Amino acid sequence: MAKGILGRKLGMTQLFTPEGLVVPVTLIEAGPCTVVQKKTVDRDGYNAIQIGWGEVREKKVTKPVRGHFAKAGVKPKKYLRELRVNDVIEYKIGQEIKCDIFNAGEMVDVTGTSKGRGFAGGIKRHGFHRGPMGHGSKYHRRPGSAAAKGPARIFKGRKMPGHYGVERVTVQNLEVVKVDPERNLLAVKGAIPGPANGLVFVQKAVKNR
Repeated sequence: MAKGILGRKLGMTQLFTPEGLVVPVTLIEAGPCTVVQKKTVDRDGYNAIQIGWGEVREKKVTKPVRGHFAKAGVKPKKYLRELRVNDVIEYKIGQEIKCDIFNAGEMVDVTGTSKGRGFAGGIKRHGFHRGPMGHGSKYHRRPGSAAAKGPARIFKGRKMPGHYGVERVTVQNLEVVKVDPERNLLAVKGAIPGPANGLVFVQKAVKNR
């Protein structure tokens, strides 16, 4: 069975191992998610399930999407995501997926949207070095020469100041430290993308060490 679940990032804290070591963890409110749709190779070209998570008022959902949930016989969900699976027979429409599909010690990949930082300079956005900070320098945080002398234009891909953040980011091979099915909580070792209360998608590690 493929493992994947939607949830939200609650924030960071720390746990102690039986040996007394401190482990920094991120708490994720994971699920419960509901199977809304099954996709098959014959009809859609690939095998996948569509899962929904998060309560939302019915009037907040458009009529076509409302009909999509009505067809499945489930209440409207705020978020929908697809999870590729080998065989959809293992799943039923309306089935609940909870965080207990993961076990402590398992490796997972966590996908989220990174924090928005607005319009940032080259130092913050790309890690450029700054110039001398002496008063006579007059060159502190500027990006410097950008164009080539011959073509007299800026080449594509040049690292420059610009919009930074609000991108889809996946952190791979994070260890599940603790699973609390009663409170729908996952404690994952280390940091994950996004702000507190941001939507995240947790799935079994693709490149498991």
